[in-house]
Amino acid sequence: MSDQTNHDYLVISRGQWDAEASPETVQKAIDDFYGWLDGHIAAGTMHGGSRLKAEGATVSRKTVVTDGPFGETKELIGGYWFVVAPSLEQAARLLADSPTVRLGLFYEVRPLDPEPATATTIATENLRA
Repeated sequence: MSDQTNHDYLVISRGQWDAEASPETVQKAIDDFYGWLDGHIAAGTMHGGSRLKAEGATVSRKTVVTDGPFGETKELIGGYWFVVAPSLEQAARLLADSPTVRLGLFYEVRPLDPEPATATTIATENLRA
């Protein structure tokens, strides 16, 4: 019997609506998305998240707090939520049915790492380009 333990995956909504899509078509996809999401939340296969507002700040060692720049992701990241699935592949398959994917949006899906960061652990913040 295989391990069917569920794990949480962060979903980041990215992209832009297809330029040729009418406002009515986009609104229908948005309405359908929220029905789709609510159904998955009720079924326990997703947890809610939030849309992101356009304003924000960055914090770095060079500048304490500033408005942007956001590396152009400010326009591309619309929000986040969580998927509950036994594997990354199954989480991705579940997301492929989203009504918004058909109109140009896409999702970045990332497993959550419950371990604290260390200088010797390979993680996103200590990979060098």
